[in-house]
Amino acid sequence: MSTTATTSAPTPVEPQDARGGGAVTGAEATDPARRRGRRRRGLAPGKRLPASRLIGPSLFFALWAAASAAGQLDPGAIPAPWTVLETTGRLWSDGTLPTDILTSLQRAGSGFALGLTAGVALALASGLSRVGEALIDGTVQLNRAIPTLGLIPLFILWLGIGETFKIAIIAIVVYIPIYLNLHSALSGIDHRYVELAEVQGLSRLRFIREIVIPGALPGFFVGLRLGVTGSWLGLVVLEQINATSGLGYMMFQAQNYGQTDVILVGLLIYGVFGLVSDSAVRIVERKVLSWRRTLNS
Repeated sequence: MSTTATTSAPTPVEPQDARGGGAVTGAEATDPARRRGRRRRGLAPGKRLPASRLIGPSLFFALWAAASAAGQLDPGAIPAPWTVLETTGRLWSDGTLPTDILTSLQRAGSGFALGLTAGVALALASGLSRVGEALIDGTVQLNRAIPTLGLIPLFILWLGIGETFKIAIIAIVVYIPIYLNLHSALSGIDHRYVELAEVQGLSRLRFIREIVIPGALPGFFVGLRLGVTGSWLGLVVLEQINATSGLGYMMFQAQNYGQTDVILVGLLIYGVFGLVSDSAVRIVERKVLSWRRTLNS
């Protein structure tokens, strides 16, 4: 008597999603790239919220208004937001505020332009040449270790107490972060790109234009954002030294008369200028570096 052995075909096992979300079917089961993309999707920060950088400041002003309306804040120390707005309107109609804003913008712009030029030039000379690095980098690091605002008395003796020393101090505050970040980006370019350029026979000019500059742009924009912020931070101190106009001068005069609302007007305008300038740099950065694929994009 013969027996026939019967074997049943194994039941196919459906691939499981690595996140524990059940079986993967369809095109994802046969396409590993799609499965990897599906697994990575949950790790990204997600879509950018509209006007996301305004959410924090808006929440701050809402809490400030709520605390003022509830009587939790002393009006003499921290005036209500509507009081600050009324003071802003009064100063604007008097013609005082537009003049002070224009003066501050001119000082900050002149110092920033000078610092930007110096920072980029020194970083390129130091980052692209060993001789330049030996001559420049140590001096810049020494300058960075010296508090910039501590140079004010010396610059007053050298340049006088007018506008020149203010612009010079702002330029120093600006050029240091631009130099440091751009020099670090230039020094951090992967050496494999250098070897590839040598194999391709690129000239030094093409190497700088096609490899060095694109590779250093992310670091440059980080330094640029820090430099923009630094120009406003230095300005608020410098405009209280022998100035006859400007937002810092306005705040200094308000301090003498105990006008807290005027001081808050100046601080808020500085904050708005800083936020707008930083956002402008971010927009330019996003356009220039649109070829990059990052978490932020």
